[in-house]
Amino acid sequence: QVQLVESGGGLVQTGGSLRLSCAASGGTFTSYTMGWFRQAPGKEREKVAAIRWSGGIYHTDSVKGRFTISRDNTKNTVYLQMASLKPEDTAVYYCAASRSWPMIEADYWGQGTQVTVSS
Repeated sequence: QVQLVESGGGLVQTGGSLRLSCAASGGTFTSYTMGWFRQAPGKEREKVAAIRWSGGIYHTDSVKGRFTISRDNTKNTVYLQMASLKPEDTAVYYCAASRSWPMIEADYWGQGTQVTVSS
C-alpha cells in the first residue's frame, strides 16, 4: 500500500508561483509513474502532469511552459513547480501513483492540497 502526502498548496496572486511536493511511502517509488491531477469546483478531474521513474514526462497543454513536474527518486518525492499562475488554475491538486505509462488513472491518491489563485 502506497501512501502519498501532498504539501505546498495555498493562496497566491495571479502571476505568482507555488511548488507542490508529494512524499511517497510504503512502496518501491521507482516502480511507479507519478503524476498530478486537479479538480476545480463543478469540473471533472483532469491530469496535469506525469513523470516516469526514468524521466519521461507529460504536461497537459494548458500548463505547458508554466508548470514543471520533477521527481527525486532518492527522496521518494515528486514535485510540481507552478509559475505564471492564473485564476483558472484554482483547484484541489492531487498527487497520484500508477503502475502504468501513460498514466490514464491512478492506483493510489493523495488527500489533495488546495491551490487558489486570486485575480
